[in-house]
Formats: sequence, C-alpha cells, structure tokens
Amino acid sequence: MTELRNVEQELDRFRTRILAAGLAVLVCFGVLISRLVVLQIVKHEELSTQAEKNRIAIVPIVPNRGLIVDRNGIVLADNYSAYTLEITRSQLADDLETVIDQLGEVLEIQQRDRRRFKRLMGDSKSFESIPIRTKLTDEEVARFTAQRYRFPGVEIKARLFRNYPFGDLAGHMLGYIGRISQREKEEMAEWSDEDQANYRGTEVIGKLGIEQSYERELHGATGFEEVETSAGGHPVRRLRSEPATPGNTIRLSIDIKLQALVEELFGKRRGALVAIDPRNGEVLAFVSKPGFDPNLFVGGIDQDSWKELNESLDKPLLNRALRGTYPPGSTYKPFMAMAALITGKRTPGQVIIDNGSFMFGDHRFRSHGDHGLGAVDMAKSIAQSSNVYYYMLASEMGVDMIHDQMAPYGFGGKTGIDLEGEATGDLPSTEWKRRKYKRPEQKRWYAGETISLGIGQGYNNFTMLQLASAQATLVDGGKRYAPRIVHAIENVVTRETRVISSQLIGDLQLKPEHVDVVKRAMYGVTQSGTSTKVFVGAPYMSGGKTGTAQAVTVRQNEKYNAARLAEYQRDHALYTAFAPLDAPRIALAVIVENAGFGAESAAPIARRVLDYVIAGRYPSPEDIALVQKGQGAAPVGPFIAVGDVPLPPARLGGSESEIVESAQPAASGASGASSASAPSAVRRLAPMSAPADEPPQARALQRWWVPRREPAASAPAAAAASTPPSAPGAPKKGPRG
Repeated sequence: MTELRNVEQELDRFRTRILAAGLAVLVCFGVLISRLVVLQIVKHEELSTQAEKNRIAIVPIVPNRGLIVDRNGIVLADNYSAYTLEITRSQLADDLETVIDQLGEVLEIQQRDRRRFKRLMGDSKSFESIPIRTKLTDEEVARFTAQRYRFPGVEIKARLFRNYPFGDLAGHMLGYIGRISQREKEEMAEWSDEDQANYRGTEVIGKLGIEQSYERELHGATGFEEVETSAGGHPVRRLRSEPATPGNTIRLSIDIKLQALVEELFGKRRGALVAIDPRNGEVLAFVSKPGFDPNLFVGGIDQDSWKELNESLDKPLLNRALRGTYPPGSTYKPFMAMAALITGKRTPGQVIIDNGSFMFGDHRFRSHGDHGLGAVDMAKSIAQSSNVYYYMLASEMGVDMIHDQMAPYGFGGKTGIDLEGEATGDLPSTEWKRRKYKRPEQKRWYAGETISLGIGQGYNNFTMLQLASAQATLVDGGKRYAPRIVHAIENVVTRETRVISSQLIGDLQLKPEHVDVVKRAMYGVTQSGTSTKVFVGAPYMSGGKTGTAQAVTVRQNEKYNAARLAEYQRDHALYTAFAPLDAPRIALAVIVENAGFGAESAAPIARRVLDYVIAGRYPSPEDIALVQKGQGAAPVGPFIAVGDVPLPPARLGGSESEIVESAQPAASGASGASSASAPSAVRRLAPMSAPADEPPQARALQRWWVPRREPAASAPAAAAASTPPSAPGAPKKGPRG
C-alpha cells in the first residue's frame, strides 16, 4: 500500500533545522567576534605588554664598586675582573654531589671550595647560581668550555671582585664586602622600590667598616639592558641599554703610610691607637691589632680560616679601636684636674701631701709601690702621676659630679664617628649603677667605689676612640668635633668633590687659663715626668700622659708581680698625647694590651707618630725593632724623611703569594670607574690638599723598608666581644701612671 508523504510538514521541519543551525553558527561567530574584540581592543594594551615581556628580557647591569683612597690618593680598595665557575641547583640534570665530583675531573675543586659552596647554599635559593670555584685561569676556562655540554646548570661567569691591595693593613677600618645573606635580603625587602631596584642583580654588600658605613655611596647606580629573546629564552639581539654608574670614590683622612708605621710598631702585640686632628675631628690613624685581611671574605671565607680567626685568643675579629673598652688608668687624671679647676675643688697651686697611700675607712688605696711623692700641686700630680692626689679629689667630688664633668667630653657615649658598631663604654654614676644591675644590693653606690674613679679605674671603661676624642676636645679649648674618617666623596661621573664638613657637636667653653694649666702639666710629663726618656731630643713641644690599667684585681695585701701572672692578666699600657703644645694638630690615645707600664710600651709608639706628623721623621729599622719589643725610648739610628719612605707592598687580586714591591705610581687623573683587571702595582689618585706647614707625604720611593706581614687574619661583624675584663670597684693596689 503506497505511503503518502506530507511534503509541507517535512519542509517546515527542514526549515526549522536550517534556522537552528544558522542561529548556532551565528552565535558561534558572535562569540568569536566578541572575544576578538576583547583581545584586540579591550585588552590590547595589557596583552601587548605581556607579549613584549615574553619577547624582551630586562637584564640588570651591576655597577663597579667605588674606590677607597687615602688622603694622598693611594688606592686602598678597588676591583678586578675574573672568571667564576657557578652552579644553579634547579637546572642540574643529576645529583649535586655527583655533578661536583664530575667537575673535579675537569677542574681542581678542593675541599675548602666544597665547604664554602655548602655554606653559601644556606643563604641562597635553588634558582640562584652559586660559585664553586673563583678566579679561574684562562686555561681552566678553556678546559671547562670544551666539556660544557656535559654540565647543564653549570656555567662560567665573569665577575668583578673586590681587592684590598695592602692585605691586612687597616682591615678593621676598611671593612670588607660579602655575599648578601638571607637576613639582609629580608631587611632589603623593607627598602623603597627605588632602592630595591638599584640592588637588582647585586650579590655582595658592605659588611664592616667604611664598606658598610658608606655602602650607598660605594655601590653606584644599577644599569640595564633590553634583550630580545627567542621562544626558548635565548638572547637574540640587544635592543637598548642604560649603562651602570660606578660608585663614588671615598677619600679618607687617613695617611696609609702612617697607618702602616703604627701597625708595624705594635709588632705582634695587641692594642689600638686613634689619632685625631683637634682642629676638625679628622682621624689621621685608626689602628686595631691584630688585624685581618679583608680579601679572605671577598669570595667567601673558608671554614679553616674562619675557625682559626674566630677561636684565636688574640681576638683578631675585635675592632679594639672602635669596640674594645678599657679602664683609662692615669690618662684620666688631666680630665680630673680640669674638672677640679671648673668646680673649684682645686687651684693650680694648692698642695696636698702624697705619702704613698690613701685611707678610706679600713681600705688602703696604694700608690706607686707604697712610696709617696711628698708635696704635690696640680702640675706635679700630672707630671709625676700622683694617685693620692686624685684619690682625695675623687672622694671630695663624688661619683655624680665626676660623671657630670666627664660626660661632655664624650666618655660613656658614642663619639659620632662615621663607622657603625661603636661601643659606648661605661661612665659610672649612681643612676648608671641602678640601671645596670638587678639585685638591690648591687644597685646601691658605695662611697668607697668612688675613690678609684679618680685614677681611671673602678667602673670606668672607655674606648681608645673616646679617649682620643676627649683628648682632642680638651687641648682645643673644649670644642668637640665628631671624629670622621672620610674626608670627601668624589662623584666619578661629574668629577665633583663633596667635602665632608666638620661637625661641631659640643663646645665646653673651657677657660683658656684652665686649659693652659693642664696642657703645661702634660708638657711636664715629657720633660720631667713619667715619659721624659721617650721624648728626649724631640724637635717640638708636646704634652702627654702615661697610664697603666689593671686587667685583673690584685688583693689589698698583695703586690702586683707581672712575672707571676699569665700574659692576659697583666696590666695594660696606655698613653695620650698632643702636639705641638700651643697649637695642637694631633691628639692621640694608644693602648698596648697586657704590656705593663705606659712609658715603656705605649709612649714610644706615640713619640714616633708625633715625629711623623709634626717633624716629618720616620724611624729607622733598628728603632722600630726596639719599639716592637717594648724596649724603645727616644728614637735611635738615623731617621728618614717621610717623603722618602716607600709605600707598603701591594698584593695582586688579594692573593697572599703575589706581592708587588712599591714603585713610583703612575699619575692618574681619573678617580672614576674601578679597575677592570687585577692591579699590577700601587695605584694613586691626586692627593688631597694639605696645610702648608705639614711635611710632604709622597715623593720618589726607595726600597728599604718592608712592613711585617703576619699570616692574614680576618674579621666579620661577629666581633662584638669585649676586651679583657677589668674588675670594677676599688683597686687594691695603685697602678703606675
């Protein structure tokens, strides 16, 4: 039977299907068009930027670190370029230890390299490259390049290394640079965006000394390169670049030749010396012995060297000039005398009888081996260093009056020097003791504790920086300047020099007649007092004061006998000095630890420093040898004109084995970018101008003197330890002046 078809119905169904399909196609095209509009119009700028970022990489250009030079333009810190072998752990195709072992078959990798690498791993992310070997030779670079395909994640990089040409000379003052630690990275995260951007790509930062305190000036400004990359991230071509700006040149007030002399005079002994120009606060010498070689830290110090330095009984990590605190001993007496004049407790001509001891209750405070000086006025009390005179004075003044008179000189506080990490020491008072101790019986001040303060013992505890600054303030009539080591900052691009102006932080307005009394009394120390033998034949008039400070307490019924004590328990030797007498240009404080009488060990060092600065005289080699042994008095042998003395030998690229004998440096008018290769000799920039009355400091050099160089010591900021302790309270024997 024939089936009849409904054509109209089928056509309607077909048209419906066509319409639905057409609508579906239109909707799809609408979605595509709308998405295209969003991508091409609405989000065009955003997506274009992302695409550009994928195509273009911004590579930071790390600037050359600025130079550090002394007052005569001698370069104390510069840079040189060298190759390093570096590992990026996240890109390794094999186990780390296996890769290092395989690298050892191509290049020499010592155990200390492995230990340093593991230590650096603790402060780095897995995607950061870490050096396993530094300062590769050209032969080693070629050898690895030939095997490069075997080591994904390992590459050769060219880096700038910091170099300290004179090794351990002035190491504490210069400081050093080191790899940025994780803690420092966290601190940098709090910096402004601009500052963080300026350190992008930078892996090292100043850790101590000038390197730390003037980090922003020395770092410079980071540049950048825009590099077009392929889909695989490989560079194709450089589009544009902004060169990095080298760090500025830091010019110090230090004379490195004088610095080398002082360090040589100390020999193997421990101690510190700070010399300051009273007229403006400029530091002329800043010595802490033993020192350390900053070059050890540039590529990361190895474990053996760190252990040796950190565990040494000599504490080479301690900056004794900045952080070492000591009782000032009899060097405190001129300040006590000035306090007595100001408060009216004494007049210059007032006489007391020094019978060798002072009784306070049932305590006997001794003086100079129990023999007295007889009738003593103020001048004789300083020249002959009478303890009894100052025991009595301290008892009359009381601890709080002494504190109030001494605080304006800077004792017990920071001097304001342009170095970080300065210790404050202790200037005792009743309030100070209440804050310092916890138990009620310890908080109380006992009258007997005041007596020893008069001779610089007891709770008194100061740095050599404080003592030198106070001495400069006293002889300059009360004008107190913040000590500063940096004289000027030189912009390497504009050639402009910004002199760091002297900062007057206090004026005690001392009466000239009072200052003259104390200065003349200190002059007497060099003429008829405790340092007479040392200053015989000096071609200038100077003032000084010897001091002997206890390292441990000696009981009341015992006498001090150095031979029975261990070396670290013996008295410290101190000396303060200034010259010339009427118009001082230098004031200094020096301590030789556990060396005994100040006139025997400390005063001879001070005499040679004054000879250098005031008379332009340099001691003979035999004289230096005597001073090193603690046997120096007046200089012996023919002196040498300062200008005829060669510079200390320089090292190449921080290598201990490569020593360059001093030669006449080539004149260099550029104080600009750091060297791009290892230095071949001592470098010199133009010297800073000096007053006409100062002797010339740099002329033709004759090779006759080589400073002693001990095995390199080094020192990071872990040097927060204090100096050998001194027992507080009343001493039971009177130290010599």
